[in-house]
Amino acid sequence: MPATEDTALSARHNRDDRSKRSERFDGLLVCDDGKGGRAVSVERLSADQLPEGDVTVQVEWSCLNYKDALGITGSGPILRRLPMVPGVDFAGTVTQSASPEVAIGDRVILNGWGVGETRWGGFAKLARVEGAWLTPCPADMSPRAAMSLGTAGYTAMLCVQALRDCGLTPSGGPVLVTGASGGVGSVAVLLLKALGHEVTAVTSRSTEKLYLLDELGADSVIGPDDINPGRRPFGKPLWSGVIDVCGGDILTQACAATRYGGTVAACGLAAAAEFSSSVMPFILRGVGLLGIDSVMRPQEDRIRAWEELALLLPQGLTGPMTQEIGLHELTCASEALLDRKLRGRTVVRLDA
Repeated sequence: MPATEDTALSARHNRDDRSKRSERFDGLLVCDDGKGGRAVSVERLSADQLPEGDVTVQVEWSCLNYKDALGITGSGPILRRLPMVPGVDFAGTVTQSASPEVAIGDRVILNGWGVGETRWGGFAKLARVEGAWLTPCPADMSPRAAMSLGTAGYTAMLCVQALRDCGLTPSGGPVLVTGASGGVGSVAVLLLKALGHEVTAVTSRSTEKLYLLDELGADSVIGPDDINPGRRPFGKPLWSGVIDVCGGDILTQACAATRYGGTVAACGLAAAAEFSSSVMPFILRGVGLLGIDSVMRPQEDRIRAWEELALLLPQGLTGPMTQEIGLHELTCASEALLDRKLRGRTVVRLDA
């Protein structure tokens, strides 16, 4: 190639690279307001501001999780540095890739890996991450359907798979799901019912009973005081398995009332981080207590979870189980979530 053509081609490539780097897009930005508080606003951002990473994703959908709400409102130490674009989840299409694991045009999902906490996350129309963190979006599931499940649905699936791997079967008796009207709980009820289990849903909100019975299909709904009637440290054996998102005393009572050989999957601390229990359920009934992490999970576990989610819930959550919002509504929705005024899942549209 003549030198002049080579120079012209190089210049064009440089212009293209600069254009990609300087691309503008909308995102929710949390900053220090200089007064000891947080300033939260939708800003016009530049691709130059994105963190380092070998893959850039055009984000189409994200979702609002409890962790996101804590970070946006400043109610918990979720955002480890500022300024920060929150959002621990997203789904979209790869637009640039230097990763051997991901190609341009791939539809992908991201959950966890510190995104939305230590590096910019999913509440923006562009995200730059490591290709190794991205999970293929199942062919039969749209990005919106994936984010109607999000980390909550993915965590619920991990819990169900863990219980099943420990021997849980539909013939074993009722499975208890705590915090059942929330994100993880709602999906857990749906998944267990899809697999043929009898499900007892726990909620402290009596107004959610019809939602749990009619929309999610729970077989029965109880309050926290009914998990272990009498609150004995070695209570009546009621539950063949438990998915607990609450922690604290609710987890204590669930362990005390789990049947011989049953398993409790603990994945949250919505009620409390502290946990105090007698050892009797564990040494006299062989009850197993599993901790379910979703943030740093190996890729093979993620693929397994998302493939089964696509098989059991290909349309994700629909109707009254979801609500859809935009970036400008995230602050109000976060406050409502922490005030326990939201049920199910909240999806965030980025491609509008």
